[in-house]
Amino acid sequence: MLVEHRGLTPTVHPDAWVAPTAAVIGAVTIAAGARILHGAVVSAEDGTVTIGVDTVVMENALIRARAGHPVAIGDAVMIGPHTHVNGAEIGDGAFIATGASLFPGSSVGAGAEVRINAVVQVNTRLEAGAVVPIGWIAVGDAVLSPDRHDEIWAIQKGLDFPGTVYGVGRDVTMAELMRRQSEFYGAHRADRGL
Repeated sequence: MLVEHRGLTPTVHPDAWVAPTAAVIGAVTIAAGARILHGAVVSAEDGTVTIGVDTVVMENALIRARAGHPVAIGDAVMIGPHTHVNGAEIGDGAFIATGASLFPGSSVGAGAEVRINAVVQVNTRLEAGAVVPIGWIAVGDAVLSPDRHDEIWAIQKGLDFPGTVYGVGRDVTMAELMRRQSEFYGAHRADRGL
């Protein structure tokens, strides 16, 4: 389904394919040979999403852009099922496996692999050809196993997750944050199916 959001509509190359049960919302550009499979959601909230040539977005993946955090996915990229790509850049030929999560401000270099259930935290950069092993976390300049929580948190805290993702300080309550998020996502009430 193609959806107009905030007055902006998706652009899908005639040689691309979007499954009838996928949702492509707002300022999204999909290149030739790209495939958006069943249940995937590609949403340009108030940013832009660009999906390159011959890139495949598998079932139930979520790709979301926001103001200041566009999504740019290169050519010949695999976005695995149940993957979460939020405000990230992905280079050509990268492999983003099932259940991986990429957060705003992150970038994955060409040919890199983010394996099953791995995480690339906010404002983290992976070099071309880098690998984040199954279930591991890329944070800052490090790639750490999940059992190293204290080290991960020490790095992650400085990367400013609440400021990067929500534009707020750590002192904002969940009640206030969710009030703001509810208001922001309320813009979807005016969406229009195409």
